[in-house]
Amino acid sequence: MSIRSILIHPDPRLKAVADPVVEVDKDLRKLADDMLETMYNAPGIGLAAPQVGVGKRLLVMDCVKEEGAPPRPMVLINPEVVWASDETNVYEEGCLSIPDQYADVERPAEVEVSWMDLDGKAQKERFDGLWATCVQHEIDHLHGKLFIDYLKPLKRQMITRKMVKLKRERARL
Repeated sequence: MSIRSILIHPDPRLKAVADPVVEVDKDLRKLADDMLETMYNAPGIGLAAPQVGVGKRLLVMDCVKEEGAPPRPMVLINPEVVWASDETNVYEEGCLSIPDQYADVERPAEVEVSWMDLDGKAQKERFDGLWATCVQHEIDHLHGKLFIDYLKPLKRQMITRKMVKLKRERARL
């Protein structure tokens, strides 16, 4: 396993729609392992393949936060929200591609998601709380959408300017 570089907004690859995964092979398994390691190292609770420069419909997540609770790493291939509650929740979201920037985003409180696992088997699960927010945030990445796209234009532009400055500073190092 290896830690991959996470793209920082603005980057055109973060705005591109990811392609469906057609085959689960050793390269995809390695990508999933690398993404989990990258996510845990960051540290984060979710990571989508486009964030590491791979235009595939693949995401990883683990929203276990309780001290001493076993981790629950999940790999979702071609995930789709098949049902969403009318009830909504507001969470302060952040993103590994938009470091140190946070904003309240309103999303459905519960979602049911179907996906394929690493064995090629169809899966379906209902998520709520932080898990629901995270899976929707990561699926948005697969559609080329970032959490700041939910914000008012002025706030979005302010965050984007900060990221441009951050990228310039990192390029100098």
